[in-house]
Amino acid sequence: MPNLEYFVVDVFTTAPLAGNPLAVVMNTCGLTTERMQAIAREFNLSETTFVERRPAEVERAEGVRVRIFTTQEELKFAGHPTLGTASVLKMFAPETARGDTVTLAENGGPVPVRFEAGQADSAGLFSEMTQPEPEFGLDLPQAAVAALLGLTNDELDPKLTPQVVSTGAPFAIVVLRSVAALERLKVDQDKATEWLRQRGARWFYVMAPVPDESEDGAKYRARMQFYGGEDPATGSAAGCAISYLVARGAVSSDTRVHVLQGVEIGRQSHLFLTARMENSRVRDVRVAGSTVLVAKGQLFLP
Repeated sequence: MPNLEYFVVDVFTTAPLAGNPLAVVMNTCGLTTERMQAIAREFNLSETTFVERRPAEVERAEGVRVRIFTTQEELKFAGHPTLGTASVLKMFAPETARGDTVTLAENGGPVPVRFEAGQADSAGLFSEMTQPEPEFGLDLPQAAVAALLGLTNDELDPKLTPQVVSTGAPFAIVVLRSVAALERLKVDQDKATEWLRQRGARWFYVMAPVPDESEDGAKYRARMQFYGGEDPATGSAAGCAISYLVARGAVSSDTRVHVLQGVEIGRQSHLFLTARMENSRVRDVRVAGSTVLVAKGQLFLP
């Protein structure tokens, strides 16, 4: 294979070296799944994406084929890889855009990403993805959840029962009473992994309200601990979270919510979430944020 071009972007931020980093490897048709997984381990980021370009008529009809890998597995869908990859395509393969939208054909299905008009690539790109309609799973017992989070039962919001929600990837959404409790979060990964799998979820996405909106205008802070580490920003979980909050009446339909994530690990990320309640169903789940280019280069592979 020829040398493979790649880009590194930071997603959910307007400044480099913040947000959630992503590697995007271009024109990867012919790479095996095993090779992609090995490259993802080489970058050692939370996710790496692989763009498999196809004939223009196929991309117009189905979207640009993209595969998403963590360091351990391939995913059907993930949030910051979707926004970041679409932004790289908008910058460096503008023919993939149809008007203001780039559609990615991911393992979980097509995901449209819409860009605001008139943006300069050098300043980063603000875009918004539309996620699949949510599926609501099991309610989870608060006492058991609190123990797995390393917290006490009374630190969870008693009015908002934890629940499994999926907009392409299933998360257990948990709302705490305070940011102080969120800062003490310490998920027992060994116990939580099996416990969550048995209930149809992958990981916990834990939120707390910011009452005075003092932190850059954010209404919520969030954390997502996984694989023994922590994610700076989790766009797929954020779609589940806004679906949950709208369904429970904690956020009004069509209200944009600003969520701040990654504070505790020095990678502040700003996510903007919206969902609509329509005929007693949550629809039109959208997650938005900015992407900035950090690096580009080539992979030299035999």
